[in-house]
Amino acid sequence: MQLSKAIKYFSVDKLIYHSIDLSLYQVSVIIDSEEHYLTDEKNKLLRSVNIIELQKLLRPLKAQQTVLRHTSAYDEMIGGPDKTASNLLEVPLADNQLY
Repeated sequence: MQLSKAIKYFSVDKLIYHSIDLSLYQVSVIIDSEEHYLTDEKNKLLRSVNIIELQKLLRPLKAQQTVLRHTSAYDEMIGGPDKTASNLLEVPLADNQLY
């Protein structure tokens, strides 16, 4: 979903910053129980190595909840057993307006 379209919604249920690799972040929103990754006007996924840059860009988006989500690949990297459950970590994230 393009960011400009998401901004037109009165409010989104959840804004999710996905920590996908060391310092690389992508963004998705949940609207009406459906998750959508956000893109720019050229349909390129919004991503950045700077979470504050993304927060500045997403400032006009009205979200009821904002979180940082991370799933660790560490278990597979060290040769651990197959996971029987997800190790997804999701923590609340506030925009401290550091931009």
